[in-house]
Amino acid sequence: MFELSDEGVSAALGSGATYADARVVIRREQAVSGRNGAVEGVRETESAGIGVRALVGSSWGFFATEDLTAEGARSAGRRAAAIALASSTVPGPALELAAVPAVVDTYETPHMEDPFEVSLTEKAELAIALTGALMLGPDVTKAEAIFMFWDTEKWFVSSQGSRIHQHIVESGGGMNALAVKDGESQIRSYPQSYGQFETGGYEVIRDLAFEDHTGRLADEAAALLRADHCPSGEVDLILDGAQLSLQIHESVGHAIELDRILGWEAAFAGTSFLPLEELGSFHYGSPLMNITADATIPGALGTYGYDDEGTPAQNVPIVEEGIWVGVLSGRDSAAIAGVEPGGMVRGDGYARMPMVRMTNVGMLPGESSFDEMVADTKDGIYMSVNRSWSIDDQRLNFQFGTEIAWEVKDGKLGRMLRNPTYTGITPTFWGSMDRLAGAEEWVHWGTPNCGKGQPMQTGHTGHSASPARFRNVRVGVTG
Repeated sequence: MFELSDEGVSAALGSGATYADARVVIRREQAVSGRNGAVEGVRETESAGIGVRALVGSSWGFFATEDLTAEGARSAGRRAAAIALASSTVPGPALELAAVPAVVDTYETPHMEDPFEVSLTEKAELAIALTGALMLGPDVTKAEAIFMFWDTEKWFVSSQGSRIHQHIVESGGGMNALAVKDGESQIRSYPQSYGQFETGGYEVIRDLAFEDHTGRLADEAAALLRADHCPSGEVDLILDGAQLSLQIHESVGHAIELDRILGWEAAFAGTSFLPLEELGSFHYGSPLMNITADATIPGALGTYGYDDEGTPAQNVPIVEEGIWVGVLSGRDSAAIAGVEPGGMVRGDGYARMPMVRMTNVGMLPGESSFDEMVADTKDGIYMSVNRSWSIDDQRLNFQFGTEIAWEVKDGKLGRMLRNPTYTGITPTFWGSMDRLAGAEEWVHWGTPNCGKGQPMQTGHTGHSASPARFRNVRVGVTG
């Protein structure tokens, strides 16, 4: 595979590229799903091919093929260079790449139990058992479970001397119960609305102990049908770690992507409200807000050894005590912005050009706890597990809904609330955070469905978070 990548790079350089890299990627994916006590579907796919990037002057060219022969690789290199050459006819300064060391290395994500060695029968039986148990709940009309696994091998070669082999294994899943009565529907999910995913093997599924949560989910879905509506007004808001992870993803992760800040990218998630000239001084949130982009966290979904430009995985400070100090970058955008490349460029398989993506963009834990923040709240609402989200194309104004909430009165959890929502403006909201739970409640949540680019690419990201409290947040907005 390294030889094929060499052929692609050499062909691109021979066709006029000043820099080139190539990736051979072989990916196997598997999904097993159940519904209402029966198997709903089993899907397994495998893809293999080579993608070549070529740089000419101010422009990139990219071409990919599933033809894993020497001539196929050479053809991809030539065509990538031709695309770059054609694009470079548009006037513009030559694109520089931030320097990274040439590396010859191999990396593999740790995993104990190969998920593809676990039988489909075992996975299907678990899906059947879980959804069957969920269906026993009152008013539950639909129960779903899904387990998904990825095995990805990459061979990367650059014209600057890097030769890197990586093996990434990812696993996870989730389940939910939908209760319906008198025209009202409510859903409860575990571990979060789209499951939980990590770098690791089938042990991820075993550790999540799905069987221990079926009764609670079914009962809560039914109870929500009869719960009071979330009131409207301004209250102190406590978010669980799962919901906070999505808040980080949407109002921080996408906003700090340097290609969006520079105006290079706007598809799916828009641009960014952040002014690059205020990097190092902009107040993103309260002093409790410390966010990093750390692709080295063991087990987290956005973890790897090297990105798809050959830049080493690293821990990059993003927000320090509320001040915005870092971005998600690639070698080209980092050079323009004058920052160090953070190793945050990845492509979705061999057939997509690598672009800036989130790694593990997470909030470092604080020193409080969920119990302490509840006890310290006189009038508030605790919201858990995302149900809906909406945010403008600059990642500034947002509204989120969660599956379930509880009133907090005089330091105690009270009545259950249905259809809870909250809204805010990104820096104002983060500036209102006054309590943050500690390491004992800190979870590396995994998001396997982050969309970006055209054609669309699906990225796997991680978001570490623990419960947090925000003061005077507007809740109960329905329109």
